[in-house]
Amino acid sequence: MKKTLALLLLVCPALFGQERRPGTPDIASPPSTARASETPAEKTERATPPKPEPRDQISTTQHSVTINGTPVSYTARAGTIVLKDEEGTPRANFFFVSYTRDGVDPARRPVTFTFNGGPGSSSVWLHMGAFGPKRVVYRDDEGHAAMPPYRLVDNDNSLLDVTDLVFIDPVTTGFSRAIPFKDANKFHGVESDVESVGEFIRLWMTRYGRWSSPKFLAGESYGTTRAAGLSGWLQQQGVYPNGIVLISSILNFETASFESGNDLAYELFLPTYTAIAWYHKRLSPDLQSGTVDNAVAAAERYALGPYSTALMQSDRITDDQRRDVAAHLANLTGLPQDFIERANLRIRIDRFDKELLRTQRRTVGRLDGRFIGIDRDAAGESPEFDPSYAAIFGEYTAVFNDYVRRELKYETDAAYEILTGKVRPWSYDRAQNRYVDVAETLRGAMTQNPYLKVFVANGYYDLATPFAATKYTFARMQLDPEVRKNVSMDYFEGGHMMYIDRKAHAKLKSDIADFIRSASNTQ
Repeated sequence: MKKTLALLLLVCPALFGQERRPGTPDIASPPSTARASETPAEKTERATPPKPEPRDQISTTQHSVTINGTPVSYTARAGTIVLKDEEGTPRANFFFVSYTRDGVDPARRPVTFTFNGGPGSSSVWLHMGAFGPKRVVYRDDEGHAAMPPYRLVDNDNSLLDVTDLVFIDPVTTGFSRAIPFKDANKFHGVESDVESVGEFIRLWMTRYGRWSSPKFLAGESYGTTRAAGLSGWLQQQGVYPNGIVLISSILNFETASFESGNDLAYELFLPTYTAIAWYHKRLSPDLQSGTVDNAVAAAERYALGPYSTALMQSDRITDDQRRDVAAHLANLTGLPQDFIERANLRIRIDRFDKELLRTQRRTVGRLDGRFIGIDRDAAGESPEFDPSYAAIFGEYTAVFNDYVRRELKYETDAAYEILTGKVRPWSYDRAQNRYVDVAETLRGAMTQNPYLKVFVANGYYDLATPFAATKYTFARMQLDPEVRKNVSMDYFEGGHMMYIDRKAHAKLKSDIADFIRSASNTQ
């Protein structure tokens, strides 16, 4: 026994805790790979495990919805696709939610790529308000916010019965993030935004085999700027869309800029001022007694005639002419004549919003002039907030965060960026020192692709992208008559998000469904 114990001590001293001499390796650990000359940075790099390669993360679920009395079974996919450069290096995680109808031929089934604007907005507004299979529940038919907690219902005006839908969140919005995040500013610009969203569309079509499908773009607000830019970018890649839907359009930023030296915006906003004043019953009896269509038609005639002439002559008009113009503007806007004269005949959005209902100590909304706000005082010249945005922000934020996790089963602790300022400063690239104007890009795309059709939806009460500015933009695009016939427009008694109004939503669905059917080559 003594001989056996001595042998064990000799052969395996580490088993009995014998202290090792400096430099003696521990036989229980792997040999060290350190070099005598290894630097601290090399030691840190060796000790830090490599980060896993970013990969697609997509949740797939099955659902059914009834649209216009017809059951529609569909597959929902919510998740991220990794966008890479030509060397295979990850650039961004693009978040999307897609809805594809089950049991149909993908080659004959239209697909619509949808996004909102900002820049800095996620696609939640068109997703949960207009096109998706679920929609937000409002307090009334005009879209005022319900009492929290908010809820969703089946969207009987969803477009899913006529087209598959892909809702896209550009980088830094929604759950989409740059890789690494410090490089996010590389995506925050007119041209880089178009390129990245366009590349996502190409990649999605490739992954899901939709190159043969009729293809549509649908954008709202700055999303219409993006859609017009994409019309050119995609066609350069060989992707020819069948149609583009522009909701609350802005293609030429000069039309909405109240900068010194640019009087165009004052003329083009006037008909929207008239519509909002009509809604709040602030017009003179001759205008108030008719329809909103008649009121805005009178405002358009004056804006593009005598008012335009007066602003071009500016200080050269006589005092009598100035008073006459102010009187006409007061009649068309419901604002006091002396206020208009003190404003040099030029009415900015913020002043209109504050002044129209000042005697009632109320303000009106920018996104939707039907909505009313209450400021701390009635003495300022600008509202404290936009009541039409406040009415929808909380609803859409809550319902989407619940819906994407509970029904679509996409799990993440990340914040869903509904509308973020993190994309600023936004780069206007080649448009520096001039106004962004993508109307020419759209004209070129329509001319090169004579089958490309465009539908434009305008809200009468929208002060963010006024309808008269859109009409002006398309009127000056110099489209050949053969191409011009591919553009159609409609007008809605709603605001920037006209679909929050129940009647306007039903009309919008009907218009777009007819448009998609007419522009799809599925015979």
